[in-house]
Amino acid sequence: MYINITDSETGNNKGSCSDLVGYLEKENRLADNKKQEHWFNGGRNNIKPHEVRIGIDGNIAKLGKEDSKFFLVNISPSRKEIDFLLATYGEVGAREKLKEYAVRIMDEYARNFKRSGIESNKDLLWFAKLENYRYYSHRDKEVKNGTRRAGERKEGPQFHVQIIVSRKDITNRIKLSPQNRSRGKNVEHSKKLGQFDQMAFKQCGETVFDRMFGFDRKLKETLQYANIMKNGNIAQKSELHALDRFLENGRLPAMEKGQTNTIGSNLSGDIFHQLGETAASSIGNSLGLLDILLDPVQDFGGQGTATDEEERKRKRKKKKRGQR
Repeated sequence: MYINITDSETGNNKGSCSDLVGYLEKENRLADNKKQEHWFNGGRNNIKPHEVRIGIDGNIAKLGKEDSKFFLVNISPSRKEIDFLLATYGEVGAREKLKEYAVRIMDEYARNFKRSGIESNKDLLWFAKLENYRYYSHRDKEVKNGTRRAGERKEGPQFHVQIIVSRKDITNRIKLSPQNRSRGKNVEHSKKLGQFDQMAFKQCGETVFDRMFGFDRKLKETLQYANIMKNGNIAQKSELHALDRFLENGRLPAMEKGQTNTIGSNLSGDIFHQLGETAASSIGNSLGLLDILLDPVQDFGGQGTATDEEERKRKRKKKKRGQR
């Protein structure tokens, strides 16, 4: 499961969402499209494009000209996950289950801010669109080696969900930015800002999917596995390979005397926190496996660790100091 948050596929989230809404209506404009796909959220499944535009564009109280007004959440199941949904629920059912899953993900998005009054998707202003197709781009290896052309439709089922979520909560009072990843020493200050844990949000995609649909995710298919293989050191990678061999053989690593075996066969959810605690003693590295697990695998929408607003404030302060 790949979940990412960006400014906008149209390249600008500082103004109206009109261009993005129009872009996400592209499948409804296809000549071979026999069924119009409506927008949806946690309360409705028949939302019109103009309702999306008016809702998002009107929910910008006290946001400046250069402030982000909305964000785009991309939910992209893997081919194996899509095939699982199709085999379990059929084509129509798979689409509906993916929509239900998107609602659950927005619950997690809301809770991730750890802000009072922001408890579920109902506290957010958001609109989602299920898309059926993906297209080859110049970044794909098939285009680079000449076997496909940019713009051609990719083969097989390509279900995914695009979500436009307002920077402000549904009351138009609270600012919520998933770009805020500051980790200040003042915990209460971080809570007030609504710090967003990007790694936890990406991980929740797997956890919610596995628990919601009973999906059997193998160790090598997890985000944490990819994280360690990309960011871990040799000892940590070796530890993970050892665990993978134990699981393939249907048994778990032997624990030292007095140590409790907390690693189960289901590797979703908090199990990797348990894995980190268990493995840290044998790795013998000051960083520890748990810290590697919590590092981001992918860049967060091309953004740095500070929000745009924080960066602008820093530059303004620097400029003022230079003028004195």
